[in-house]
Amino acid sequence: MRTIHQSVRVDYRYPVCFTQGLFEHQNLLLRNALHAEAAGVPKKVLFVVDQGVVRHHPNLLDSIRLYCLGDASLELAGPPLVFEGGEGVKNDPSHVARVHRTVHTSGVDRHSYVVAVGGGAVIDMAGYAAATAHRGLRLVRVPTTVLSQNDSAVGVKNGVNAFGKKNFLGTFAPPYAVLNDFDFLTTLADRDWRGGISEALKVALLKDATFFGFLEGRAGDLVRRDMDAMQWVIYRCAQLHLEHIATSGDPFESGSSRPLDFGHWAAHKLEQLSGYALRHGEAVAVGLALDSTYSYLTGLLSERYWRRILGLISLLGLPAYVGELDRYLRNRTDARCILRGLDEFREHLGGRLTVTLLRGIGDGTEANKLDECRIVESIALLREHQAYQVGGEWHEHAYRHVSANATATY
Repeated sequence: MRTIHQSVRVDYRYPVCFTQGLFEHQNLLLRNALHAEAAGVPKKVLFVVDQGVVRHHPNLLDSIRLYCLGDASLELAGPPLVFEGGEGVKNDPSHVARVHRTVHTSGVDRHSYVVAVGGGAVIDMAGYAAATAHRGLRLVRVPTTVLSQNDSAVGVKNGVNAFGKKNFLGTFAPPYAVLNDFDFLTTLADRDWRGGISEALKVALLKDATFFGFLEGRAGDLVRRDMDAMQWVIYRCAQLHLEHIATSGDPFESGSSRPLDFGHWAAHKLEQLSGYALRHGEAVAVGLALDSTYSYLTGLLSERYWRRILGLISLLGLPAYVGELDRYLRNRTDARCILRGLDEFREHLGGRLTVTLLRGIGDGTEANKLDECRIVESIALLREHQAYQVGGEWHEHAYRHVSANATATY
């Protein structure tokens, strides 16, 4: 018997660009990203657009059409496909099927482009559809929220939800380009503006104490929607995420170590338990608070650092505790128990459970087992802490108002 052992190396390169007025005629960034390799051969472009962005930017679809008409190398594959944004677009498989059907009927091929304009959920769905049509179309992401510009849209993952689990179906497929237009941020609701900062806080806690200090020092400016401060937060957060993807040695996550998922084992479960009334960024903030508190109670993290972390979460107007953490905590066998999130997280990672904890600010470490009694203790401490936070009390009230109907059936 003979065996052939073959090694294959593939290099991926893609730009992550920052601009304003992306679809203005004089802005060449999109044209350059969608350049045609052969002169005189136009490239088909299929746009997938978030309905929420269209509502706040009513001229967007016309701007897209006029932009493409002004360049002979670009050919619209048809009218933009518009989808309602938010997590619901990832829960319904008919949306992916609609993109696939349009790719089929419009003759979009592997040298064509899908340009996804919207929040992280729409971009995730469009990316999954693009990666699975013709075994992969060229995807250009135009993220329009803080969270998608600084985190989800700059990486290599695409996914949709299934079986009640977040991102159960997905692909690793690097984008062709990522084009961040800061103008889209001006119309975000305050919840989405602030919620996206949680991913910057996450990566600062893992990798950059100086960046954490910047977030502390400019928290007031960020809450007051200072655009200069936010542009730096997005740039630095995206840079740290890309550095990890490129240099960790595991860009497609074949192992069990996923430090960029710090705080996410609980966050994904909390989104599900709230009926997705809890935004991803808000859920991540709670997850960061929980794992930081666990790190503190196990002696890994000093009390001084723990208080700084929870203090910054409060200053940013983000929650450290929500009722879904302990609503079903007494019954470990209940699928709605937050501790079941550990099982789902391990399944999603594969292999052994690996959870990132903190030894300090900017200093993460990994654990392969968590003490569930200590998690319960951490939740109780967070509940007590949140009750004494002035900003936290307001945020919890606002969240409860939004999520009352979504959680009433649980």
